[in-house]
Amino acid sequence: MVTLGQNAVTALPPGSRLPPLIQTALFMTVRPHLMRHFRRRLGDVFTMRLLGRQVVVTLSRPEHVREIFAGTPAVFHAGEGNEILRPVMGPRSVMITDEDEHLRTRKLLMPAFNGAALRGYGDMMAELADRNAQAWPVARGFPVHAAMNDVTLEIILRVVFGMADGPRLTELRPRIRTLTDIGPLEALGWGYPGLAKFPPWRHSRHNLREVDRLLYAEIADRRAAPDVTTRGDVLSRLLSVPGTDLTDTELRDQMITLLLAGHETTATALAWSFHDLARNPAVLARAQSAADTGDEDYLQAVAKEALRRHPIIQNVPRVLTEPIDIAGYRLPAGTIVAANATLAHDDPELHDAPGEFRPERFLGKPLPLGSWIPFGGGVRRCLGAGFSLKEMSAMLRSILVRYHLRPAREAPEFAKPRNITLVPSRGARIVATPRG
Repeated sequence: MVTLGQNAVTALPPGSRLPPLIQTALFMTVRPHLMRHFRRRLGDVFTMRLLGRQVVVTLSRPEHVREIFAGTPAVFHAGEGNEILRPVMGPRSVMITDEDEHLRTRKLLMPAFNGAALRGYGDMMAELADRNAQAWPVARGFPVHAAMNDVTLEIILRVVFGMADGPRLTELRPRIRTLTDIGPLEALGWGYPGLAKFPPWRHSRHNLREVDRLLYAEIADRRAAPDVTTRGDVLSRLLSVPGTDLTDTELRDQMITLLLAGHETTATALAWSFHDLARNPAVLARAQSAADTGDEDYLQAVAKEALRRHPIIQNVPRVLTEPIDIAGYRLPAGTIVAANATLAHDDPELHDAPGEFRPERFLGKPLPLGSWIPFGGGVRRCLGAGFSLKEMSAMLRSILVRYHLRPAREAPEFAKPRNITLVPSRGARIVATPRG
């Protein structure tokens, strides 16, 4: 990643005087609170200085967010902005590459997530959602986030790999959970290979090697499968694209990216959805009615509102490859510009009563571009956005036709960092009872 020299920061917006080590520690551990504090103190555009001489300019106004997402991909490098993910996702991941290589990979993956493909996944999503719903504990508090991690992992394993039950799938499930269930300190260590000699990073590296072993074995078996061209999973689709000769490493990087990006974020969004429904009886009643009648639009609105109130990924970063003018500043090359979902989503100028849970806001006039950004935007918008929303509506329907929900504790949970995501502080604990 390009970093700024000491003489390149004079054109930047105002920022904190705290040392980069302290700013990094606060960003990794309390970033939603830190971002709100900086906005109150410094305004809508501010600068952070993080370890590695990284300079991050945070923006949240829709007009600035639109500039970032509409910017020339050769100037606004999203892959470079995701550099912290490289040790896990791999150098050929669609999230890590930029420009021509990114465009090539994205074109290969897009058919697996178009409208026809999504319709084909619907029955499998509903079946796995029903199976998960039937296993919920009744009349006692439990962390719904863990249950949602189980079902979204199962769905993504089936869709991405088309894996059948067996020893390999049994071994892979807990290793994927271990890979995602790491704290901020371990996540920070991804960027420092020297730490791999010490716990807990040594364990994380070993687990990742074991995940790779299982993924490469599945790739090898699929290459040899006689029915590979007729299967509908993403891996088989990629192996069947005419004129494309993807290496095992390229396939591994795309597969693990889809596994990780497509499972934990959706699980967390679902956990927040149930957290908020349990605390809003009127919205819960309407959502139950939507589940009973198959009103997918309202169920997706519930999911979208949960994503607005509780962004899973807070920053959408881009690294500038040349100087640009934005938000009244001349930012030098090497600056990281970050569209901040937390600040955009809870701005009362953009969202009426932003602290209230109102799915109806997604049923009328579309929100202004740049004011709701859980899936990013522009040419780098999340490939799996439609898949995620369809999956969430399927899970919501399976639960809401069966159960009434209430919170295990009245006090709402707060968002705490886990790796690069923000998750419910106590696992979104709720109580489910059968509907009468």
